Amino acid sequence: MDALRKILREYWGYEEFRPLQAEAMQAALDERDSVVVLPTGGGKSLCFQVPALAMQGLAVVVSPLISLMTDQVDALLECGVPTACINSTLTVAERRRVADQVRAGELRLLYLSPERLTTPRTLEFLSEVPLAFFAIDEAHCISEWGHDFRPEYRALKVLKERFPAVAVHAYTATATPRVRDDIVRELGLADPAVLVGGFDRPNLLYRAQRRGDLRRQIRQVIERHPGESGLIYCMRRADVEELCAALVAEGLRAVPYHAGMPDAERRDNQRAFVEDRAEIVVATVAFGMGIDKPDVRYVIHAAAPKSLEAYQQECGRAGRDGLPAECWLFYSPADFQIWRKLQSNLPADAYEAALATLAGIENYCRGATCRHRALVEYFGEAWPGASCGACDACLDELDEMPDALVLAQKIVSCVVRLGEGYGGDYTAQVLIGSHDERIVSRRHDQLSTHGLLADFDKRQVRDWIEQLVAQGFLNKESEYRRLQLTATGRELLRGDGQPRLLQAAPPRTARAAKGDRRDPASWDGVDRRLFEALRQWRTTEAREREVPPYVIFGDATLRELARLRPTSYEALARVRGIGQHKLAAFGDAIIDLVVNYRRAQDVGTS
Repeated sequence: MDALRKILREYWGYEEFRPLQAEAMQAALDERDSVVVLPTGGGKSLCFQVPALAMQGLAVVVSPLISLMTDQVDALLECGVPTACINSTLTVAERRRVADQVRAGELRLLYLSPERLTTPRTLEFLSEVPLAFFAIDEAHCISEWGHDFRPEYRALKVLKERFPAVAVHAYTATATPRVRDDIVRELGLADPAVLVGGFDRPNLLYRAQRRGDLRRQIRQVIERHPGESGLIYCMRRADVEELCAALVAEGLRAVPYHAGMPDAERRDNQRAFVEDRAEIVVATVAFGMGIDKPDVRYVIHAAAPKSLEAYQQECGRAGRDGLPAECWLFYSPADFQIWRKLQSNLPADAYEAALATLAGIENYCRGATCRHRALVEYFGEAWPGASCGACDACLDELDEMPDALVLAQKIVSCVVRLGEGYGGDYTAQVLIGSHDERIVSRRHDQLSTHGLLADFDKRQVRDWIEQLVAQGFLNKESEYRRLQLTATGRELLRGDGQPRLLQAAPPRTARAAKGDRRDPASWDGVDRRLFEALRQWRTTEAREREVPPYVIFGDATLRELARLRPTSYEALARVRGIGQHKLAAFGDAIIDLVVNYRRAQDVGTS
C-alpha cells in the first residue's frame, strides 16, 4: 500500500485513496479476479491504473468506445504514464509502432475494444508478452439485465479460457446484485473479490418536477450555470433537434447528438463539448458512455428515462470532479406510457423486467421522499436515515398537503373496498366519484369510498396513488399492475404512518435552490478572477497540446490554485491533482501566472 500511495502521489498528485480503492488495488496485486462497483466520480479507473505501475507485465484495458479510450490515454500520458491504445483511427504504421512498444516492454497499459481484443490475431499476440491483468471497464455491458447490454462484451469470456493464470477485473458504476452475478458468470471469474462502494453521490443535487413550460424550465436551470458545461437528455431525436435549435437561437453554444446523425458530425459535436468549444449537448441516450469530462455542472432530463439504472448512469456525468452539480428531471405521465408501448414487443420475460425497472423510475418521479435515499435503496444499499440536504424533498421545495394522512387513508381504504383487484387509474376514478359504465356495472358506485375525493381532479388523485406506491404503502401486483396494500399500508389504515402527498398545483417552472448550501462552500476562499485566468490559460494549453482542457487540470485543482495562490514549487506540490510530471510540465507557467496576477492586484489596490 505504501508503494501504491507513492505512485498515486507521484503521478496523479493525490495523497490518499478513496473508499474501496485500496481494496480493489490489493485484489490486482494479489492477482485475484474482482468485480468493482464504484459510483461515477469514485475513482474506479485508478483502481487498475495505479497497480499497472506497480506490477510486472502489461495491463490490458477493455474500453467500449474510441473516444473514451483516447481521452483516458491522453490523460495518462499527461501524467507521465506510458500508455497506448489500438483502434480503427490509427494507421497501419501507428499500430505497428504500438505493437513494437508492447514487445519491448515500454508500455504499462494498453487500451483495446472488446471486438479487437477477442480476435484470434490479438489473442495470439498477447500470448507472447508478459501480462499483469485484464481490466474490463463499463463491465455492466456484459449483462442483458443491465441498462446498456452489448453482445460483443459476452465474447470476453474467452479471456479466462485463453489466459487462466491472468486475473480479470471488471469495473462499473451501476450494477444491481443481479447484474453483478451475471458479470461473474459470463466472464467465468474464479472466486472473485466483489467490492461494492456506496451508490450515493452527495455532491449532486436532485430534483424531479412535472413538465410544464419545458423551454422555460430548462432555461432557468441553464441561467444558474453561466459559462458552465451541461447535458440535456431528450427521449426522441426530433426533440433533440428542436430544443438544440431553440437554444442556439437564444445565443447559447449548444450542439445536438443522436444516433440519426452522421458519425463524423457526432464525433465533432462530442469533441467540441469535451474541448469547451460548446457548453451544452442536447442528446438522446446515444450520448454519454464515452464522456470522461469531469466538470459537467448540470444534467437535465427533458423526459423520464426508462429505468433508474439509466438515470443513475446519465446523471453520473455530472460533477465527476466532486464539486457540486445539479440533476433536474422534468417528467410527464405520458413518458411512462410511451416507454411501455416501446417495450411491448419484447419477449415475455424481458418485458416483465422492463416493466419492473420502469416502475422504479416512475415511483422516483412521483415520490415525495428523499431522492438520494430512493436511488441508493433501489441498488440495495441501506440509507442512514438522515436528511440528505441535497434534493427537493429534503430541502422542503415540494408543496405538501397538510392533511396527507387522512387523504392517504381514504385512498388505501378504497383499494381495500375494491378487493385489491384494480389498477391506479380505475381506483382514482372511483375516488373522484366517476360514473363510468365499468364502475356502475360493477356497482362500485355504491362503495363507501366512491366520491371520497370528489373535490380533486383525477390526475391529482392518480399522482397521490403513485406517491403512496413510491413510499411503500401500496404495491403493484403482476403485469396488470393491480394495487395491493403492503404491511405499512395496513398500519396506515389504523392511523400509523407519515405519508407525504404533494399539493395539487399546476406544473411549475424550475426555481432557485432554497438550500443549495454546498456550492458556496466549494468556492470558499477562491479568488474567482484568478480562477477564470487559470481557466483561460488551461484552454490555451489544451489547444496547443490537442487534448481536452480537463486533461491538463480539473476544475477542482484550479479552484485550489485560486484559493492558495502558490508562488513556489513547494507550494504547488501540495495542491491536490498535481503530480510530479505535471509539476515539471506546468509549474513555471502557473507560478508566473499567479505572481503576475498578484502583482497586478497589488498595483490595483495601492
